[in-house]
Amino acid sequence: MAETRTEISALGEFGLIQKLNKGIKNKLPDTITGIGDDAAVIDLGDEYGLLTTDMLLEGVHFDLTFFPLKHLGYKAIAVNVSDIAAMNGTPHQVTVSLALSNRFSVEAVAELYEGIKLACSDFNVDLVGGDTSSSRSGLFISVTVFGKVAKDKITYRHTAKPHDLLCVTGDLGGAYLGLQLLEREKQVFLANPNMQPELDGKDYVIQRQLRPEARMDVVYELAEAGVIPTAMIDLSDGLASDLLHICAQSGVGALVFEDKLPVDEQTYLAATELNIGPVTAALNGGEDYELLFTVPQNAYDKIKNNPKITIVGYITDQKGEVLLHTNADNRVPITAQGWT
Repeated sequence: MAETRTEISALGEFGLIQKLNKGIKNKLPDTITGIGDDAAVIDLGDEYGLLTTDMLLEGVHFDLTFFPLKHLGYKAIAVNVSDIAAMNGTPHQVTVSLALSNRFSVEAVAELYEGIKLACSDFNVDLVGGDTSSSRSGLFISVTVFGKVAKDKITYRHTAKPHDLLCVTGDLGGAYLGLQLLEREKQVFLANPNMQPELDGKDYVIQRQLRPEARMDVVYELAEAGVIPTAMIDLSDGLASDLLHICAQSGVGALVFEDKLPVDEQTYLAATELNIGPVTAALNGGEDYELLFTVPQNAYDKIKNNPKITIVGYITDQKGEVLLHTNADNRVPITAQGWT
């Protein structure tokens, strides 16, 4: 009897993760939280340690046709630090592992490391090790970050409460539209190498894709304001997908107001030019690396004047019912269309 074969695409990323992790049980007493959040949580005694890791693969996560190596190095650190921020923690140490094909020179690797070192300086982390290997196809980058958080300040995905305010940092959709513009210009260049790229006035959305920032600034500002989020996640897969994670793991629902979604003017113009709905980009674009978090209603006065934070809705007790209140006064289900 032939063995059955299931394509990974039939499960998707999260279905595959669930299947692989089924039956894995933490046995060590200092493992507080394993798989299922932005970072693993380890008991260090007086505080918790946070551990997260991510891979960036050429041809999957980045295209070196338009991605400068220095920016790529910076982004590799930033996207991992973002996971520590999502746990309300502070990053401390990073390791970086590379697999390189022979088309990369020493100078190219040095350029990549310039970005890595700049990000380590910006986020105040130490680069303490890693590994290098040869690759038969392109460039692979794996980054691991270790951080810390006070035990009474840690924030998970599964702890949102009904009536909490739903907040997001910065603005949304820019990274996705920046990528669409870069892809468009690449196709134009391949068709006619003499054509000049049409990217004037689009620097913001391009930057959002090529050089994202981890929102450690907001983590520090929330701490100064005396606010501990009830739940938090970083927006790597898009607001829709990541909000569904919070709601599923917390056993709650949510209502998001379309007119509250923060979209930058340049993002709006790029969306119009590309014939993509700005709200679609904001909900499903991904790679913004902003923070989506919930706070109790009594924290409203402490965050209402922070220009970096927008209240976009609230958490409900309707488990699994995640809705968008549109500008036409309709309520439609929010579905995940982010990365798979």
